[in-house]
Amino acid sequence: MKKILVANRGEIALRIMRTIRRMGIKTVAVYSEADRQSPHVLFADEAVFLGPAPSSQSYLNGDKIIAACKELGVDGIHPGYGFLSENAVFAQQVEDAGIKFIGPGPEAMRIMGSKLAAKESVKKYNVPMVPGIDKAIDKVELAIEIASQIGYPILIKASAGGGGKGMRVVEKPEDMKEQMERAISEAKSSFGDGSVFIEKYVSSPRHIEIQVLADQYGNTIHLFERECSIQRRHQKVVEESPSSILTPELRKQMGEAAVMVAKSCNYTSTGTVEFLMDDKLNFYFLEMNTRLQVEHPVTEMITGIDLVEEQIRIARGEKLRYQQEDIHINGHALELRVYAEDPLNNFLPSIGTLTRYSKPTGEGIRVDDGYREGMPMPIYYDPMIAKLVTHGKDRTEAIQKMLEAIKDYKIEGLSTTLPFGSFVFEHEAFISGHFDTHFVKNYYSPEKIMEKQKDAAEIAALAALHYWMEQQKMLRPVENKSTSWKRRLAH
Repeated sequence: MKKILVANRGEIALRIMRTIRRMGIKTVAVYSEADRQSPHVLFADEAVFLGPAPSSQSYLNGDKIIAACKELGVDGIHPGYGFLSENAVFAQQVEDAGIKFIGPGPEAMRIMGSKLAAKESVKKYNVPMVPGIDKAIDKVELAIEIASQIGYPILIKASAGGGGKGMRVVEKPEDMKEQMERAISEAKSSFGDGSVFIEKYVSSPRHIEIQVLADQYGNTIHLFERECSIQRRHQKVVEESPSSILTPELRKQMGEAAVMVAKSCNYTSTGTVEFLMDDKLNFYFLEMNTRLQVEHPVTEMITGIDLVEEQIRIARGEKLRYQQEDIHINGHALELRVYAEDPLNNFLPSIGTLTRYSKPTGEGIRVDDGYREGMPMPIYYDPMIAKLVTHGKDRTEAIQKMLEAIKDYKIEGLSTTLPFGSFVFEHEAFISGHFDTHFVKNYYSPEKIMEKQKDAAEIAALAALHYWMEQQKMLRPVENKSTSWKRRLAH
């Protein structure tokens, strides 16, 4: 490949292009009206204007992206994550146009893009699954009957869903009708597909995912796990690797299960197999994400492997450069997603301009971002500003580096999740490793951050007062006391 177009924006587009450039390949950026002066556009060798700010008129315009590739002589398209990254139709169109899609094949994307099809593909490999049904339903009576067999509480999930949309927990039969209707309606509006299925609700789960790499020759390996249990609105905010609760034996079992999931659909490229784990350390297959994950940097930090480079090498038809026994865990890595959200107001998006933007630096600190000081935060896209990643020789060191990095990260002009990050990394439940996906519900409240900020402000005020008083002592003018000198001179 001599030229690759990155069909994305912001931090992930910039992160991908850095690897492409390091590999000696030309880069092409795409951009909307809102992103004309974005760093990813200025970094690229060439840039293509897609259209107005709304993603439906720009970053989701697959036809225009493919046409630009043909005009510019592009060899491959890297979709990043979000937008068109898991769109099997787009992937097929790219391949049909004679361009390499840097990701899995369209068929694997179709299978794993449907939770029901994924379960059907995986079940013959004896991968543990949450008790439930393997077909879509839309009748409340049937749902109640199935739920009574599985046992409450149960979880209604959209087959084509993700990000918590179309998902409902039902504690008792009398709530089933209302929750089914809500789940189906939300699934239709979000994904254009109202099909839902039912499974047993794991009440105190950990969310643990396994990174896999697979080439076109049947070689598949895993790059260990990422713990993703700190979430708000069913979406991840904090990730780490390795997990604090996995034993070497359990890590091996989950890694082998993830490899079987990938093999079940003839998967190639990078992918992530997600599992739920209960309080007894039983794990269950949840889904597979057929793209590069937001949290991939923590895996890169502990393995030393550039996942984007591996994606490109696989797309070029190269064999994997590693075997399973070559992969080892080096230290511990943490990631905080720095969103333009207000943790004091239910994590609602915060609109504004980055009037001050200064990133932390130092050994073991990595910042993947796509903004600079003075830029406005567009309302049209995901509100992520950056991913703050730290790496240490162990979990304790990684946490300490993260807390110091958060203090050194100066963002003004809008609210961010940095204060929430401090709350998480200082909390006993996180430090001890005794937490699950209900961390926010169980421990967090805006009042706790406000109290912490108040205490910090009081300490800062006292320190400033002490400093002022010390300065006053040093700068105080000499008092004009009467002496006998004048009298002596007069005589």
